[in-house]
Amino acid sequence: MTFEGVLDVLGSVLILIGAAFTLTAAIGLVRLPDVLNRMHAASKPQSLGFLLLCAGLAVVLRDPGTTTMLILAAGMQLVTAPVATQMMGKAAYRTGQFRSDIVIVDDRTPSPDEESDEPGETR
Repeated sequence: MTFEGVLDVLGSVLILIGAAFTLTAAIGLVRLPDVLNRMHAASKPQSLGFLLLCAGLAVVLRDPGTTTMLILAAGMQLVTAPVATQMMGKAAYRTGQFRSDIVIVDDRTPSPDEESDEPGETR
């Protein structure tokens, strides 16, 4: 097998693994119970799947212009997905659109012995 053949097989494997992670993320968005769980499926496996797809395409296509575009797309995915997920989680928490019965630890709710951080109040 030639070097190009090995690269084609490697790229195909990366594309298949990336597609599997992306499919897992899509199934997680449908099956998970609330927003706080779904936001993990929307960011973590989907981002990894997209990065693997980009890497596989770069290995298979081996074109400098295409590889540059794939690197830019992967970089934008890494920048935007965590920020969007964080904002989605904050909005769901603020509006109460999550199942509080499955939340084990709530770090955002102050305990009764802590003082308020409201402006104008002293500690």
